[in-house]
Amino acid sequence: MLVLGAGPGGYVAAIRCAQLGLKTACVESWLNPAGKPALGGTCLNVGCIPSKALLDSSHHFEHLRKHAKEHGIITGEVSFDVGVMQKRKEKIVSTLTQGIASLFKKNGVTWLQGRGVLKSADEVAILDQSGAETARVKAGKIVIATGSVPARIPPAPVDQINIVDSTGALAFEQVPARLGVIGAGVIGLELGSVWRRLGADVTVFEAMPKFLAAADDDIAAESYKLLSKQGLKIRLDCKVQSVASGPHGVAVTVENAGKTEEITVDKLIVAVGRVPNTAGLNADGVALALDARGFVVTDDQCRTNLPNVYAIGDVTHGPMLAHKASEEGIAVAEIIAGQKPLIEHAHIPWVIYTWPEIAWAGATEQSLKAAGTPYRSGKFPFMASGRARAMGETDGFIKILSAEGSDEVLGVHIVGPQASELIAEAVMAMAFSASAEDIARTVHAHPTLAEGMHEAALGTDNRMIHL
Repeated sequence: MLVLGAGPGGYVAAIRCAQLGLKTACVESWLNPAGKPALGGTCLNVGCIPSKALLDSSHHFEHLRKHAKEHGIITGEVSFDVGVMQKRKEKIVSTLTQGIASLFKKNGVTWLQGRGVLKSADEVAILDQSGAETARVKAGKIVIATGSVPARIPPAPVDQINIVDSTGALAFEQVPARLGVIGAGVIGLELGSVWRRLGADVTVFEAMPKFLAAADDDIAAESYKLLSKQGLKIRLDCKVQSVASGPHGVAVTVENAGKTEEITVDKLIVAVGRVPNTAGLNADGVALALDARGFVVTDDQCRTNLPNVYAIGDVTHGPMLAHKASEEGIAVAEIIAGQKPLIEHAHIPWVIYTWPEIAWAGATEQSLKAAGTPYRSGKFPFMASGRARAMGETDGFIKILSAEGSDEVLGVHIVGPQASELIAEAVMAMAFSASAEDIARTVHAHPTLAEGMHEAALGTDNRMIHL
């Protein structure tokens, strides 16, 4: 068993294969900033984990500066040290990536350092950093888990100096006075929030006329209002035409409503999404089927068109989320072992780790209307929550959508404190085809934010108690 890639899909697949008794090796070429081999892929090294470390550090700073007095905490002048924040981030990343190496050792997974290139449906060449072949490995089964890379756009060529992608934006050594962000998606909003909290004047350029088009309309509208109030300048329907980096900053030319404008920033983050990392697989050489956008084509069992070759995670269709990759990693291992796991992609939760957080799973209200599906809606604001009041975090709400006839939960949408944690209850409810009544009849501890889920469920039947 050979897994290509040790990100959250690949390393999980390798560990689960080993647990199921398969002789397993995992190929990974990642080098950390010190030039040493590291496991964990984009997520642990330059994605999910380091971004959350900086989000938490910047959130603590902003809370002390703006909200501590509300709690009777007098701090005096508060300052920060970006270098210390970065070292803390790097320590967290190092601890977790070394932890994967320990898990490989514990489970008997062999780590093959290098880049894997398909030579056939059962053979992979291992290349070193120079591109020289160091080994050939035969495998009865191969799992492609090579993940994704930041997308590029011609008007804004990344130089990782003044024009950076998400990797560069996580490594700033000082706070830019003026920061531009191309893209108001998950990455753009999170990174924009980090540096805004630390003092940057942040402008986000979004080409689409609608904010968070994939989210429920109510959630998108509330999030736009709250993030704008915090100071993020989110400019919708604003297309970047050209970018020029010079001694006085980065000049960004944008077009909006037929008018052209030039805005100068000190740093520019290109956060326009990610694309599948299939360029070095030798897909053409082995006739591996890719679609027009470069994704590996798979069936619902993660199988490619090549016999005994599977693909999971960002390199395949579906949401580019670490937890989606991990679940597919477990599933593909169990499929190879002869089991019959099921992944319900419709229930995979989305989270944006701004503050307040944004999270959702299942159908949106606009998608139900478009499909002509009768539904009921319950919405509970955090300002009516005792726990949220005690925390001083009353922005946002929880919204539950249930089928009009069966009352089955169809979608849950949250903007508010700890939305990333609260959404798990919603996913479990949908996984078991629970009704809103099931949630309403479940005892929730008091006082908790989760009581908002209980109230929203009651709201689908117009019987909320605390509103």
